[in-house]
Amino acid sequence: MKATLLICLGLVLIVTGLLLNTGRADKRKEGKLRHVVLFKFKPGVESAQIDSLIQAFSQLPHKITEIQDYEWGTDISPEKLSKGHTHCFLVTFKSEQDRDTYLTHPEHLKFVELLKPSLDDATVVDYWAR
Repeated sequence: MKATLLICLGLVLIVTGLLLNTGRADKRKEGKLRHVVLFKFKPGVESAQIDSLIQAFSQLPHKITEIQDYEWGTDISPEKLSKGHTHCFLVTFKSEQDRDTYLTHPEHLKFVELLKPSLDDATVVDYWAR
């Protein structure tokens, strides 16, 4: 009797775990994939050049259909922990496949080449929004 009860309890735990994992996978498919990009520009890069680069980045959503949403801003944090990164860009995708298409898209690659001479450092983080 105890063995049967333990087996049943074990099966319930296994099924519950599978259902919870399935729920997480479904949430991921329904969620938004965020692509966070932080830029630190080289010393001496003129603000007009930075403005031109921001304009070029802002054109990508019009050229790459996989981009679902796009926004950007400059650091205003009083914590002073930006490590020199001054500009933050948030690009949203429906899937990892859409993000991967964006990363290898000719328009994105063209922008990266335009950016490189002015860029001192970049940080990129991707995550599924919860």
